[in-house]
Amino acid sequence: FYSDDEVNEVAKLVVFGGKQSQLDSVLVPVSERLLTKYKEAKAVFEANDPESDAAKAAKDKMEALKLFRHDIGAYVRLYGFLCQIFDYGNTDIEKRSIFFKLLQRLLTFDREIETIDLSALALTHYTLKDLGKRNLSISGGDAIEPTGEPGSGKVQDKHQESLDAIIAKVNDLFMGDLSPGDKLVYVNNVIKGKLLDCEVLIQQAINNTKQQFSNSPDLDQQILNAVMDALSSFTDMSKQALDSERIRAELKDILLGPAGLYEELVKKGRGNPA
Repeated sequence: FYSDDEVNEVAKLVVFGGKQSQLDSVLVPVSERLLTKYKEAKAVFEANDPESDAAKAAKDKMEALKLFRHDIGAYVRLYGFLCQIFDYGNTDIEKRSIFFKLLQRLLTFDREIETIDLSALALTHYTLKDLGKRNLSISGGDAIEPTGEPGSGKVQDKHQESLDAIIAKVNDLFMGDLSPGDKLVYVNNVIKGKLLDCEVLIQQAINNTKQQFSNSPDLDQQILNAVMDALSSFTDMSKQALDSERIRAELKDILLGPAGLYEELVKKGRGNPA
């Protein structure tokens, strides 16, 4: 499914701060090989009787590819835990963890476009602040209230849910020292805001289904235009988006998914508040 050279190249780019376009040039061909294998096997399976040898062999290939994706995810999670306990003394294991983590997100076997993939969620950076000294004494004080009755929790605010979903999707989309807030503003305010002002997209959203709208070449062009317009204010993210078709494609998925671009265009076109 992949070669040692591809693993080494991805690990080197990540460790030494390579560009997203350089990572794409290695990872995308690997993922396309696997996606093509799956697509070909699925076509054979659907073209033959399910009980035929050809269909069974094709199904085995499909399941093997799905199992591979599951296994590399398990590898990343398990290694991430165990490497904190002891030193493996083997850089090849670390390299594969880096490679698998990035490859897994590209293997979208039979996955719906709008599904939120939490495998991309990662801690990119954190900030330490001195909040002063605190009294940590456990003597005295008010008693801790017990947990409430089962089912007494409150439904999370829908708007906050959508913002959390956007952050989860864009968290690992852009590289560099960028805060989650920067990424959220860039996607949900700047890019989406520019698209909501496009009359062509408004009319297309009103007169087409969401699936038809997602295939519009005007949408792809307007996303590109919005990225270029934001270049002066959000230089780092805009440059990464301009250099990578994959980033623009994932940006489009986020806009049509948790960001709710299509729904807001329809509301705006019909004279309703977004």
